[in-house]
Amino acid sequence: MDVRRTRECEVLIVGGGLVGLTAALVLRHHGLAVTLVERRTATSPQPKARRFHVRSMEVFRELGLAATVHDAARDLADHDRMAVGRTLAEAERLPLRQPAGVDAPEVSPELPCLIAQDVLEPVLRAAARDVGADVRFGTALTGFEQDTDAVVADLGGRSVRAAYVVAADGAHSGVRRRLGIGRSGRGPVGGPSVNVYFRADLADVVRGREFNLCQIEHPDAPGAIASVDGRLRWMFMTGGERTDRDWPTVLRTALGVPAPDLEVLSVLPWQAEMLVADRYSAGRVHLAGDAAHVMPPFAAMGANTGISDAHELGWRLAAVLRGAAAPALLDGYAAERRPAAWFAADQSARRTLDLRGRTTPDPALAHPFVLVAGGFQYTDGTLCRPDGHDPEPVDRFAPAGRVGTRVPHRWLDAARSRSTLDLGGPGWALLVAGDPRPWAATGAVPVHRLDADFLPTGTALLLRPDDIVAWRGTDVTAPGRVLQELLHPARDASVPNSTVDSTG
Repeated sequence: MDVRRTRECEVLIVGGGLVGLTAALVLRHHGLAVTLVERRTATSPQPKARRFHVRSMEVFRELGLAATVHDAARDLADHDRMAVGRTLAEAERLPLRQPAGVDAPEVSPELPCLIAQDVLEPVLRAAARDVGADVRFGTALTGFEQDTDAVVADLGGRSVRAAYVVAADGAHSGVRRRLGIGRSGRGPVGGPSVNVYFRADLADVVRGREFNLCQIEHPDAPGAIASVDGRLRWMFMTGGERTDRDWPTVLRTALGVPAPDLEVLSVLPWQAEMLVADRYSAGRVHLAGDAAHVMPPFAAMGANTGISDAHELGWRLAAVLRGAAAPALLDGYAAERRPAAWFAADQSARRTLDLRGRTTPDPALAHPFVLVAGGFQYTDGTLCRPDGHDPEPVDRFAPAGRVGTRVPHRWLDAARSRSTLDLGGPGWALLVAGDPRPWAATGAVPVHRLDADFLPTGTALLLRPDDIVAWRGTDVTAPGRVLQELLHPARDASVPNSTVDSTG
């Protein structure tokens, strides 16, 4: 490579989809110099992901973007119900289901959001540029080499030298393949499917029966219709592998109305899979999003899991690059996010598109709020458990500030504008029940006092920048010591993620 044409940045992101753009925003939030490259010239033309859980919205809240995302999603603001019928014209909305065992909880300071990926990505792209990320669409990564000091990436005649690379280049990740990282899991789940993206003005057909997803039970056109904008743009999902069918006829059968303005925009065959990368890192390169995991869409966990990848990886990279932590801190990324992705992928594979729930209940299904609120508990990684492992239940929603879990949401003011989830990020925080002065006197991290009904009096939670409880205890002298131990872990030379690969 011609070093005379080499630019430098702290982190190079490969891939300009939802996860890559979120990673750019998170890294800029931590003050890092970021370059993002995307081989496409524009953001996604397909709706793809549409449902963003409260945990993703909490990440956008930290970035100052939650209100912007909700505003961009206004066309689907009332489309939170499910529907079932022989055709769309005959479909009836299902009642809203309150998960068992929870009495109308306040799960989060943010509501979930229904917004198509092709609407959200331009919002994130503009925001990333506004905060100073160097965003380059129409720029392909054609090769890279790395050593113990940096990664030099070839961008088709020009090159970028980066301290680290985040590979968010999708399910068919070229970076993952170059690194020789395999994937494990169930593989294909169910049979092949086809998505038909189409345009038709159906506002009058669905008025009063607005929905997120409608299950179609017509024998000649079984499948599901998803709202993309609630009026003109729709997605029909059906089983099979043929893409050469008479789709206008199939669609009108499923709709149950003539739809004279119907236009098929694209037909995309796909196969649900459950696969997780065997390693998340190789030297200075780290996988995120679909490059690290793919899963069936039935729990809407794919993009949401990727957004959490970006959120967690971002604070780790910032701590290492700013000299606040040892490089071994990055080993915790795979130790935590790989099991979390496996859990999300497995839960997704256990669910189906049958909205009537006629299948036999699976006792291994996690409670819905556990999924949407990022309720998976880390058991390894950047955590301290002086009192042993206190397992978080997955069959019910019972957050209690356990080590390795997202801090539970509680409003901190009468105006209900500030949440416990606003206390962490971009730095660490200490949450204390009772007199905060002895804790504050240590000067370890910012201290916040909580009501006694949140924690036993005298108890404190050490909160990471990604809202995860890293330590819990009553020893006032512990947080500073624990923080240093977590940020400067000993690196085990046998850990695969510490291996440096050199790939050209």
